Amino acid sequence: MRFVDEATITVRAGNGGNGCVSFRREKFVPRGGPDGGDGGDGGSVILRASNRLLSLYDFRLQRTYEAQNGQGGMGSQCHGRKGDDLTVELPVGTQIYEVTEDGETLLCDLSDPDTVFVVAQGGRGGKGNEHFKSSTNRAPRFAQKGETGEVRSLRLELKILADAGLLGLPNAGKSTFISKVSAARPKIAAYPFTTLIPNLGVMIDEVDPEQRLVIADIPGLIEGAHAGQGLGHRFLKHVERTRFLVHILSVEDVSLDSPDGPWSGFDLINEELVRFDADLGQRVQLQVVNKIDLRDPEAVQALRERAAADGRTVHFMSALTGEGVEDVVAEMWRMRDELANHEALVRLRETEQFDEEESDIEVIWVRD
Repeated sequence: MRFVDEATITVRAGNGGNGCVSFRREKFVPRGGPDGGDGGDGGSVILRASNRLLSLYDFRLQRTYEAQNGQGGMGSQCHGRKGDDLTVELPVGTQIYEVTEDGETLLCDLSDPDTVFVVAQGGRGGKGNEHFKSSTNRAPRFAQKGETGEVRSLRLELKILADAGLLGLPNAGKSTFISKVSAARPKIAAYPFTTLIPNLGVMIDEVDPEQRLVIADIPGLIEGAHAGQGLGHRFLKHVERTRFLVHILSVEDVSLDSPDGPWSGFDLINEELVRFDADLGQRVQLQVVNKIDLRDPEAVQALRERAAADGRTVHFMSALTGEGVEDVVAEMWRMRDELANHEALVRLRETEQFDEEESDIEVIWVRD
């Protein structure tokens, strides 16, 4: 299945059923009063976030979604049946925008599993003529029409939710790394831009299988990505929802003789992140130099010493041979746990019922 992260659809709620005009007709009841039943309400269109879907591909194939109309009222005070609601499942992380002549408006963000949102309300059913009888009008020959259901044009935009986002220059070895630490099997080849769509991988804790770390492999970024170069906008938006970043740089792009310094590859991508979204520049980041099997151990040691001298925490690994991968994975787990604790603490503080001195939660400040 192709990965699609944008789609435009139309949703149409069901119309309410019309009320009925009817009069009671029975033996020995020559002048029975009005007994027209009410029409049923139209069905609504409901959006629900589901972990079963990872792409908006299906919404490129089907563009219109309609709920059922309500049934009209009938005689003998029989009310029409309500129209069935239509539940449309979307991937977790989908943002819903309403498209109008005046522009786009964000309606909801399905950022949590099983979140539901009524995007189009069904029309109310009309009342039958029994509701309109009075002392002055004992035989009303009219009923109420059902209301029209809402119709909306929507733009769906998927932003992947993950704990860690892998990013870096093209051909840095991100896909090889994610294939080593998870069951993901992205395309791997010795040329730039092998990865053209984001891939998701899941690491499972060997001690506690319930603990999982979701990794998003973002296609390689280039200079000018913030302005859309190399489809930068399409890729950078998937980084916004990650807890932290794993910035991978190939050892081939690191040189002690470089006029811009050996870490210019890191700085280039970080500059693109800041230009795209200032908050991304403050995201916690794990910097990794990959493919150290292509350099002599002495050259790698020289890079380690230079990183220490520059005050940078840089991990070195070879995703191909496995050297240093365990250390990187352990650091990713540590960062995930620290950030999860920090997020839990922020949520507790928002409730205004948290006493930091009495709580047994370890307070960890990752970054000011």
